[in-house]
Amino acid sequence: MEAVPSTSRAPRPGYACRNISASSALQNRTHVSCDIKGDVAVVRFNTPNSKVNTLSKQLSAEFTDVMNEIWANETVRSAVLISSKPGSFIAGADLNMLEACKTAQEVTQLSQDGQKMLEKIEQSPKPVVAAISGSCLGGGLEVAIACHYRVATKDRKTVLGTPEVLLGLLPGAGGTQRLPKMVGLPAAFDMMLTGRNIRADRAKKMGLVDQLVEPLGPGLKAPEARTIEYLEEVAIGFARGLANKTVSAKRSRGLMQRLTDYAMALPFVRQQVYKTVESKVQKQTKGLYPAPLKIIEVVKTGLDQGRDAGYLIEAQSFGQLAVTKESKALMGLYHGQVHCKKNKFGHPQKEVKTLAVLGAGLMGAGIAQVSVDKGIKTILKDTAQKGLDRGQQQVYKGLNGKVKKKSLTSFERDSILSNLMGQLDYKGFEKADMVIEAVFEDISVKHKVLKEVEAVIPTHCIFASNTSALPISQIAAASKRPEKVIGMHYFSPVDKMQLLEIITTEKTSQDTAACAVDVGLKQGKVVIVVKDGPGFYTTRCLGPMLSEVVRVLQEGIDPKRVDAISTAFGFPVGAATLIDEVGVDVATHVAEDLGKAFGQRFGGGSIDLFKLMVQKGFLGRKAGKGFYVYQEGVKNRSLNSGMDEILEKFRVPANPDVCSDEDIQMRLVTRFVNEAAMCLQEGILSNPVEGDIGAVFGLGFPPCLGGPFRFADSYGARQLVDKLRKYEAVYGSQFTPCQLLLDHANSPSRKFHQ
Repeated sequence: MEAVPSTSRAPRPGYACRNISASSALQNRTHVSCDIKGDVAVVRFNTPNSKVNTLSKQLSAEFTDVMNEIWANETVRSAVLISSKPGSFIAGADLNMLEACKTAQEVTQLSQDGQKMLEKIEQSPKPVVAAISGSCLGGGLEVAIACHYRVATKDRKTVLGTPEVLLGLLPGAGGTQRLPKMVGLPAAFDMMLTGRNIRADRAKKMGLVDQLVEPLGPGLKAPEARTIEYLEEVAIGFARGLANKTVSAKRSRGLMQRLTDYAMALPFVRQQVYKTVESKVQKQTKGLYPAPLKIIEVVKTGLDQGRDAGYLIEAQSFGQLAVTKESKALMGLYHGQVHCKKNKFGHPQKEVKTLAVLGAGLMGAGIAQVSVDKGIKTILKDTAQKGLDRGQQQVYKGLNGKVKKKSLTSFERDSILSNLMGQLDYKGFEKADMVIEAVFEDISVKHKVLKEVEAVIPTHCIFASNTSALPISQIAAASKRPEKVIGMHYFSPVDKMQLLEIITTEKTSQDTAACAVDVGLKQGKVVIVVKDGPGFYTTRCLGPMLSEVVRVLQEGIDPKRVDAISTAFGFPVGAATLIDEVGVDVATHVAEDLGKAFGQRFGGGSIDLFKLMVQKGFLGRKAGKGFYVYQEGVKNRSLNSGMDEILEKFRVPANPDVCSDEDIQMRLVTRFVNEAAMCLQEGILSNPVEGDIGAVFGLGFPPCLGGPFRFADSYGARQLVDKLRKYEAVYGSQFTPCQLLLDHANSPSRKFHQ
């Protein structure tokens, strides 16, 4: 029974501790509460004014207090840790707390405090059970694995993981030492080095969770509330069982796990695992990210030299990593994503329930997939049956891929697909709340469909254009209601690329913008909103960089080396490969448009080289040939020998002063960064945060650098301007630094990110 504090009856002996959260010392507790059910203490986490619980200083201090009282209270024999928030057990450490630390030593101290607290839980004479519903990540997972038993809801929202590596950190409260012992070395490395989320059923198979609880349906209360109550009851049962010794915390490990454990106990086998994992990490990160290598070192120390050495190096490494520029860049991106997941235009007046997509090509079908996937009724229209069939097949394939990966059931796939209507006419458009066109990049084609659509849609319906470079105001010029016209620039492949760039014109209404952002967020996108102009923000930054890539190729550097030089700097895709991926015809089209708009500043490589490639049919990956030759199922691409003649024809002399690997990297990056700063200067971008997010998530700017503006801050605006001046002396106005960069270079205290 839950005791209720009361002043009307005489206190029973020991009663002061019956409802711990009512004892006088605890009146001001805000993050952790506790009540006693029989001989089990139920500790509840509930960070005020937040959707998730985080391990902040306040929560940790209150948790420590509560646990000390539980250990001192003789009537309590076991404890359950649970969250009062349906979708979140504990989502990780409080990043603001880490970022407030000035030195590595301060962060190391936080890590050691966490280690000590969880060590006490692990050594607790009273069994502690973690009852997990929702996200159990980072420090939250470390709390759970320090407990003696874990019960989790078998729910889509329940995920366990160690995402620290994605922030340039490692698990810092004993996780690097406990996880390998719990799930085995290979699985622990996989979790810690990828940061991937693990669903409850998989966690049970791995031995990360001991019991699963099926979620309940609706009853007198909402399903989520009922499930949490049920989870609590089950966890209390296990806590009692552990205290009475009727339940054993020892997990029965399968034969394969036992064999793996046996093998991992042999030092030479472990050395082999370390070696394999290290070379894989080195290959994937090019040594640009310090955290993964530190994780390997810390795990290795614990297993080879014992837990004390392991804990010490974990805390020290956690401190060292937290102050690296890579970690600061990745944390900046994390905060940027949070910023871009909010709708700064407020709630739209009318929610988009029915969406129509024009054009069932790669982009159109991709947009339809990410919409129908999120429960939006979607019409997919094309002009030809063949195109429509291909588009619908693409949507089916995309969803079926999720079934194969077990993130959807075949029943869920079919019920999602029942919301997709494929058609060749405008039937049903009178019910559409938004139309997104993804037709050919030609202004006259765009105008034609805009007029056709406006003749059949209701007055509130929004018209959005998925164009990568045509100014939206030019498209809107043909509209009877320009306030309802907006740009929604998706990136290919739409179901994989996280960014959506929304473009507003002078005439776009605030409600239209609110509506577009709302749809983007529903589709699971990270959304940036920019002003209209040729190339908007993303295409405009990419333009000068790709022009420079062509010049480098013309100077006699072969495509493979260009790729190696750019990926060594941190770009996930090599610069020559990127042109093949974008499509040489698309690149030509965009280069011509931007060249007309911006003149000489966008020059560099010869656009005629692209035109000749298009003439010869070397359009990139989609045509099977570009700079490389692409064959189904062949991983190692060979260079396209047909390009030799073209590159020879457009060959230009190279200046050895600006052709070292570092110079080539800086020529590409300084043109990108200079154009990004120009977009901020002209008001195309409203803030540097969205500029960094757009560059990293839309264009593959190196995440370890945090985006063009974060890079300008860490590299130094003065140093950037010096580089630009060096290249300007050789190549002219394409490298002239913009005024905003000059202003930053002239006052060193000015930063894009304060």
